[in-house]
Amino acid sequence: MTDARITHWIGGKPWSGTAERRGDVYDPATGQVSAQVDFATADDVSSAVATAREAFPAWRDTSLSKRSGILFAFRELVREHRDELAALISAEHGKVRSDAAGEVARGLEVVEFACGIPHLLKGGFSENVSTRVDSYSIRQPLGVVAGITPFNFPAMVPMWMFPVAIATGNTFVLKPSEKDPSASVRLAELWREAGLPDGVFNVVHGDKVAVDSLLAHPDVRAVSFVGSTPIARYVYETATSHGKRVQALGGAKNHMLVLPDADLDLAADAAVSAGFGSAGERCMAISVVVAVEPVGDELVAKIKERVARLRVGPGTSPESEMGPLVTRQHRDKVASYLDGGVAEGATLAVDGRSHPMPEGEGFWLGPTVLDQVRPEMTCYRDEIFGPVLSVVRVPSYDAAMEVIADNPYGNGTAIFTNDGGAARRFQNEVEVGMIGVNVPIPVPMAYYSFGGWKASLFGDTHVHGTEGVHFYTRGKVVTARWLEPEHGGVNLGFPTNG
Repeated sequence: MTDARITHWIGGKPWSGTAERRGDVYDPATGQVSAQVDFATADDVSSAVATAREAFPAWRDTSLSKRSGILFAFRELVREHRDELAALISAEHGKVRSDAAGEVARGLEVVEFACGIPHLLKGGFSENVSTRVDSYSIRQPLGVVAGITPFNFPAMVPMWMFPVAIATGNTFVLKPSEKDPSASVRLAELWREAGLPDGVFNVVHGDKVAVDSLLAHPDVRAVSFVGSTPIARYVYETATSHGKRVQALGGAKNHMLVLPDADLDLAADAAVSAGFGSAGERCMAISVVVAVEPVGDELVAKIKERVARLRVGPGTSPESEMGPLVTRQHRDKVASYLDGGVAEGATLAVDGRSHPMPEGEGFWLGPTVLDQVRPEMTCYRDEIFGPVLSVVRVPSYDAAMEVIADNPYGNGTAIFTNDGGAARRFQNEVEVGMIGVNVPIPVPMAYYSFGGWKASLFGDTHVHGTEGVHFYTRGKVVTARWLEPEHGGVNLGFPTNG
């Protein structure tokens, strides 16, 4: 058993208590336990929330210039330590180092967006709305807010949340995935180095006990969540029942529609990149290619050619393009869809179990392509969250749109075509929150907001961008009259504008 211990970060320092329970953290490339992480009790969560609540008044009253300066310092520190953060992510998640570095870079974009908080919080002002009466709007922080984040992006997804929350004057409690917790603690250390006051950013590790404690705690004003749809629905229903503001981003089944006029080499490159990057463990992965005939055979052949050349290996190797899955249990669940798909009538065009992979106890599964998939199959209906690309063949654009519309998810989608009219029609008609046109993973830039439709989002507000600023703040409208030295007396009549 390893002696390495990962613990909570509360009040600007590592937690000094003794955990009642701990969980194993694995190196997915070897299958070996690399550390143990402390699991928070309800009392531990309450301690973190109390610390954040105590820090809130002073942080709320800290000037926008001072907040912005700390954010700029944090940005520079994350940039300076991005290779170290990428190594931590790769060691615990399994993704290759370049993918982990890209994750840190995309998270930094939100930090950079939040650096502009003095501009983002500017209100409106109307002079003389009534005689010598002015009216103006302001936005103010909520208080203690919480983020509950998944294993697949242990740095980027938290950085979708806490930079905007902290910049707007809130204090933050993060509950990261217990599968890869180290990056969150390192980010907390960098916050301290940047000059963030103790207690403004806190980290508690754990499982459902920690989650439920945050959802029910009366001092937590808002909860941000990213994860599977069943848990997103649970988070939304539980937290709103306790009076909290919630943005809960759920699962996905992202379709890439390929029209007959598309550049099939470009489409095949995109399908492989978007389907197997990060071993398919991302909510914006392309998991379904919808091929409008007659291009199905040619497109699948091109995809197979590219998949055969993919190098699967440990994240530490610069030669690796795809790493292992995060846990053995998850690897086995994903692999079960291969035989299940064939049993329901799909064709196993590429069997990832026979792909060249490292030997040993790692959680390995190679890239897989299931062809001739139909929407009623389990491999289509379920969010597999692994390196399995399904190909659905349809006779027309309208049939493709019917497939996408009938799917319960609405996170991301893409169309590959050289027809501008078809692309414009698609982006207008499709009921999905993020659209790519000849772009396979349409993740918005930080100054736009990220989020889906239908069963991919519970709540009304997407993350980061202006919607993120609004989520972490409340609006006030002030109407003020400053009387002239000479003014009238009492008037009991009903006030009117004039």
